[in-house]
Amino acid sequence: MQALDHPVFKQLSQAAEECGVKAFVVGGFVRDLMLQTPSKDIDVVVIGSGVPFAQHYFELITSENKHISVFKNFGTAQIKTEDWVIEIIGARKESYRRDSRKPIVEDGSLEDDQQRRDFSINSMYLSLNADNFGELLDPFNGIQDLQDGLIRTPNDPDITFSDDPLRMLRAIRFAARLGFKIEPTTWDGICRNAERIDIVSQERISDEFNAMILGKTPSVAFDLLLKSKLLERFFPEFVALLGVETIQGKSHKDNFYHTTQVLDNVCNLSDSLWLRWAAILHDIAKPVTKRFEPNHGWTFHGHEDRGSRMVKKIFRRLRLPLDEKMRYVQKLVAMHLRPIVLSKEHVPASAVCRLIVEAGEDIDDLMILCRCDITSKNKHKVARHIENLKVVEAKIKEVREKDELRNWQPILTGNHIIERFKIDNPKYIGEIKTEVREAILDGRVDNTLAASLEYADQIAAGLGIEKL
Repeated sequence: MQALDHPVFKQLSQAAEECGVKAFVVGGFVRDLMLQTPSKDIDVVVIGSGVPFAQHYFELITSENKHISVFKNFGTAQIKTEDWVIEIIGARKESYRRDSRKPIVEDGSLEDDQQRRDFSINSMYLSLNADNFGELLDPFNGIQDLQDGLIRTPNDPDITFSDDPLRMLRAIRFAARLGFKIEPTTWDGICRNAERIDIVSQERISDEFNAMILGKTPSVAFDLLLKSKLLERFFPEFVALLGVETIQGKSHKDNFYHTTQVLDNVCNLSDSLWLRWAAILHDIAKPVTKRFEPNHGWTFHGHEDRGSRMVKKIFRRLRLPLDEKMRYVQKLVAMHLRPIVLSKEHVPASAVCRLIVEAGEDIDDLMILCRCDITSKNKHKVARHIENLKVVEAKIKEVREKDELRNWQPILTGNHIIERFKIDNPKYIGEIKTEVREAILDGRVDNTLAASLEYADQIAAGLGIEKL
């Protein structure tokens, strides 16, 4: 096959010949090759142990920029070069116990390796062997499924998904990423086995989920996760957004589909995983803050603050990072309603400065989220909101260009506080600075050192802190 003309495949073939083993390129690389999608990740299966083959191939690589990681217990190795990441594994057969997702692994034949593959489109092999170099082996008609746009298990889906339930999430990820449909028998197998996802570690689930979120149209994956009842197994808070309630002829929007639309909108403007998570969670507290008021209709008062407080619990359970990435999401969820109130005609510069100061370096991402949050089917309403947002963006630009922000940055520093007061607890330094900043942004205190220190004296006195 012409696609294997690259020297990397010639060297892999040479290694197979010199080691006296059969070797094949398999899986995602072959699939992407057929789809004419560039890929730099190569999976190689060797009939026999993959480690001696990997070590021999590694010696054939002339580039100095190369690295090998060997996992002898698993009979696998990974080789990285400037251009490729090559995973090498020995052919194997697997069997599973009902109560475990960890297989019993034994050395196997090529046929054994074919039987353990997840989907037909990932079960195509290209030979690296001299006698039939480049020949395609397609035991489960993967080429036809690629042409038909189908995700299908090569074997009984109940066995495939019960053996490794993570494959259900992979099926949905591939369907969303490739724009394919899940073959009906395979889909029924996912729905029947949804509860099996409970035995998979949360880390593996979140890795797959994040891969879906990083796709071009994650809403497709969310819809499939919902309909298969997989989403409720690991992300019930999001499923709670689903549905429309009507009282006295007044209805609220379906916040599930509103949120997935916001997510898709963000994906058109940013590749950031954590901005996408902010989109996912921006309305997460609407179900718990929903109220019907006869004179006003449906309200969700405080959902931005409540949602921000829910972020940590959700991140902890999903095994997502509890660091600055989480705090970034918390900030954007808490602030996602703030910019639009600044579109009013007579908004003081201090209010715009406050928004910029509190959003900090994330102000541009916040504005992206706000723009993407406009999803009404009413075109006139959308146009009005977009215009309002443009007003806010113009005000932010004006403040930045005039350097007015510097006038609102507190002149008082932590050193000023340390030098002025008897501080026995460092937290009081931050409290005093915050109070002074808020007063300056509110226009209650002039942003001069004298006025700031005078106000700091009042705060310190209230906290029972003496001056030096």
